[in-house]
Amino acid sequence: MTEQKKQKSDRLADIAAGKKVEAVIHEKVLEAEPAIEIQHFSLWYGQKQALHEVSVPIPKGEVTALIGPSGCGKSTLLRSVNRMNDLIDGLSIRGDILLGGDSIFAPGVDVIELRKRMGMVFQKPNPFPMSIFENVVYPLRIDGQRDKMGRGEVCEQSLRGAALWEEARQRLNESGLGLSGGQQQRLCIARAIASDPEVLLLDEPCSALDPLATGKIEDLISDLRGEYTVLIVTHNMQQASRISDYTAFMYLGRLIEFGVTGQMFTKPYLQETEDYVTGRFG
Repeated sequence: MTEQKKQKSDRLADIAAGKKVEAVIHEKVLEAEPAIEIQHFSLWYGQKQALHEVSVPIPKGEVTALIGPSGCGKSTLLRSVNRMNDLIDGLSIRGDILLGGDSIFAPGVDVIELRKRMGMVFQKPNPFPMSIFENVVYPLRIDGQRDKMGRGEVCEQSLRGAALWEEARQRLNESGLGLSGGQQQRLCIARAIASDPEVLLLDEPCSALDPLATGKIEDLISDLRGEYTVLIVTHNMQQASRISDYTAFMYLGRLIEFGVTGQMFTKPYLQETEDYVTGRFG
């Protein structure tokens, strides 16, 4: 470990020069059962390479945070997991991503069905211009479920799961746009879990929220662990340390170090990880 820390300057110089640098993955990560396995995954936007040979297992039923400076590839990696990047012209990839042991890029994979297995929540709350009830049950309507009583049960269950039921139960027929920003984000999480996904993908879900709303979302994420595998992108080091079980540090499209959050923030193996989480660079 000491030798790895001594290599800090060479490592950063190699990364900046585009050379291959092996990621450091802690043993405890490898001992956990993975829900998602990202294997030697590279991605290009046209001629520009955004991800370089990323290999990382995402532990099942836990909260994993992706951290790193802006432009390091965190959101690109997150959006690759449910193939949202497929919509971008000029995109090319190499490597693989497995969900439950199966490749998400295998021939015949139904991308719509794949995305039903992964709820997605974005930086800014994006409720639809419809009632709170219809926002939550929208995935069920798209799926053709016509059982009104069944939709009602899912709505209540999802709003409870998103810690929004008590605040919204008397307002189900009101527009979701009438909720506060924090409530709208919890509504989006309720919508994401309504289809009973295996994985929740959260792309900086608190970046547009005030501290009080952020606290509620963080409490919610903590409550969702165990029931869902959560992969979250965040710029907030304190948030990552508070809510995640595992933390992956990325830099210039590469995975640098991945380990149990407590160790990543107190005694990481690499000096550059320590420098980043303590605010010395980035």
